[in-house]
Formats: sequence, C-alpha cells, structure tokens
Amino acid sequence: MTDVDATDTAFWHPFAAMGAVRRSEFVVTRGEDVWLWDEAGNRYLDATASLWCVNVGHGRREIADAVAAQMRELATYHTFTDFANRPALELTRRLAGIAPVPGAKIFLVNGGGEAIDTAAKIAREYHVRTGHPERTVLISRRHGYHGTHGFGTALAGIPANRVAAPFVPDVVQVEWNDPAALEAEIERIGPERVAAFFVEPVIGAGGVYPPPPGYVERVREICTRHGVLLVIDSVICGFGRLGDWFGVDRFGIVPDLVTFAKGITSGYVQLGGVVAHERVAEPFFADGAAPFRHGATYSGHPTACAAAMANLDIMENEGLLKRADGLELPLYEAVQSLADHPLVAEARGGTGALAAIELDPERVAANPGLPGAVAAAARRRGVLVRPMVSALAVSPPLTFTDEHVELMVEGLRGGLDDAS
Repeated sequence: MTDVDATDTAFWHPFAAMGAVRRSEFVVTRGEDVWLWDEAGNRYLDATASLWCVNVGHGRREIADAVAAQMRELATYHTFTDFANRPALELTRRLAGIAPVPGAKIFLVNGGGEAIDTAAKIAREYHVRTGHPERTVLISRRHGYHGTHGFGTALAGIPANRVAAPFVPDVVQVEWNDPAALEAEIERIGPERVAAFFVEPVIGAGGVYPPPPGYVERVREICTRHGVLLVIDSVICGFGRLGDWFGVDRFGIVPDLVTFAKGITSGYVQLGGVVAHERVAEPFFADGAAPFRHGATYSGHPTACAAAMANLDIMENEGLLKRADGLELPLYEAVQSLADHPLVAEARGGTGALAAIELDPERVAANPGLPGAVAAAARRRGVLVRPMVSALAVSPPLTFTDEHVELMVEGLRGGLDDAS
C-alpha cells in the first residue's frame, strides 16, 4: 500500500487550482441559518448561500427529518419505464401546480448541469418529433453560465469555462443584453435551423447581470415569431432568488422549457429538473410516442424529492418568497455603497436577492487573482462571498436580515481594503 502524505489532500476540488489548494483547505463543519463554522470553531456569515442555493438557511431540521424518514421507508429506486415512487409523484404534481406554463410536465434529474443537458435534448428531439429535424442550433448569451456538462460547456458564455474542446456542435452565442442581436443571429442562421434560445433571467455566475427592462419579454416575442423554443435557465434564479417560484414569473411571459435545481431543495440533497410546456411535452406523451431515451439512475430519487417537499413547505409557511422581495433593494443598496472604493468599477443588482461588484478592469488585468484575494480577505473578516472572473457576488439565504446585510458590507469593504 502506497504511503499517503496526510498534508496533501486526495480530494480534487471543483474549479480549483489544485497546486495551491492541495495543502491548505478551508474545512466547513457546521451550519445554522446564515452562519457557518470551520474546524477551528470560527464563525462566518454565509453571504452566498453556498452556491446560490441554501435559500431557507442552514441546519433546517424539517428537511433533515423528512430525509431520514424517507430513507427509512424507501431510500432509492429507479424510475425508468413505468416505475415510480410517491415522493416523485407528489413533488412533480406540486411543481406543475406552481409552474409558469400550462399543463406542465416535469422531468427530474440530479442537478443544474443535467437539467441543461436534458432541456437541450428535449428541444432538439421536440423538433424531430414535430417534423423539423433540421432545427438543431442552440443559442446562448455572452456571460451566461449553464453548468459544465456537455451541452452546458458548449453553451457557456464565460470563456474561461470553455474547456475540453471540441464542443457540442451547432451552438452559437449572442450579446447578453440585445434582443436585436438575437433576431439578427436567427435570421443569419435561418430560422428553420434554430431549435432553442437559453436565457438566465438574471445572469448569475457570469457576473450577476440583471436583464435590461423589457429584454425577457422581447426575446419571448422573437422566439415565438420564429418558432424557436425559449428555455429559461432558472437553476440559480428559481425558488425565491427572484422573489417567485421559477425566476421568470415576474416578467409575465410563458416559456417553453424551464430548468431548475439548487433552491428546489435549498441544496440539502442533489435535485434538478426541467419544466415543459404542455405543447412541448405533447409529442412525448401522446399515445404511441416512442420512448425518450434519456435519464439518470437517480431521476426522481425519493429521498431527494422528500427533501424538496419539506423545503417547499418551509418556503410557503415562512413566506420566503415575499422575504426575498424585501431583500432585493437592501442588497442592491449594499453593493452600491461600495461603488466608491478604488478597487470597484461597478455595482450590479436590483433584480432579486443577488448582487455583485465588478472590480477595476486594469487591476484585474494586472492581477487576475484579485477577486479571489478580496474574497479571502473578506473571509478572514468572517464573511463569505463568491469570487468570479472579475467580480464578487452575494446571494444570501432568504433568511438574511438588515443586520446581516450590514455585516456583509463591513466584511466586503474590509476585504477590498486589505486587498488594495
């Protein structure tokens, strides 16, 4: 047996420069509401809700109890062909009842990346089944993030995330904030070849870019006119992050497909899915329709579905959608209060319970590690924020209070000062 250096981790971290991380890990041991503790007993304000997802806060016994009870009864079983379990049936019925589309059908998967791949395959296969197999092109936006699976990597609007080429073919990008650019690209390709357009209501991991007024409504009209499916990626934006269930309700449009994950269980157990409009689902649900040969071993996992049901109960019982609405302005004002700092170029937010500060581009160009350095400095001051390529984001649990927002700003400003 090979000796293992106890100071050298065996854990390969996602999105990590392992040469730097391998001998110094930040080990989180406990969470309670908006707080986390490390192995040394230090307490931190979680201003990120982990990765945009712990919407009801850490340590909710209701979810833990629901998971334990379900695991004692039926921890797992597949849902291929005609197999089902009661939690999956109850959850999908509940989601269909609050979905922003009529006659919703719900395809369950393990997380956001799988949801994107599933939506992409549904979109292309829908066109095959309706007599238009030539509609294969998928369009995404600059700055957009759609996970790191096969289709998600191809759709990525963050250049640094486009690794392991060649990518899935027939994927193109347009400017993130210009409906006219979308229409021009559809016409350049030929509308008869375009399958779907992927849109985050608020771009999240790409830097927190709220849509310009009227943008979502305008692209809905363009997609409808050209027969292009509109896929709303609400993996980050759903389940309270924008103050509604699916992150698109506030815009008053009806999408064709919606991807979700993260907030559906507040991250307690892995779960994601795709909501399909009845029109899109019909060729798959019709009598005699061929099987859609796609799915995962854990699609409709009963334990994950039980966690989701408990999470939705908490959100409803505690009015967390309304509470998210109340966080929108304070968070935006909080990052705006940092706009005068020499390291800050721009503050963004105002649409949902998430916001960001963009760092000075010249400083980032000279030191690409600057966002990470600011985040590390804020962490030393007891506040966890999310470093990105050129910005820092906050997306706290929906249980955040005004006092927590003030602590967050203090930690961020101190981190900026320390990294200056």
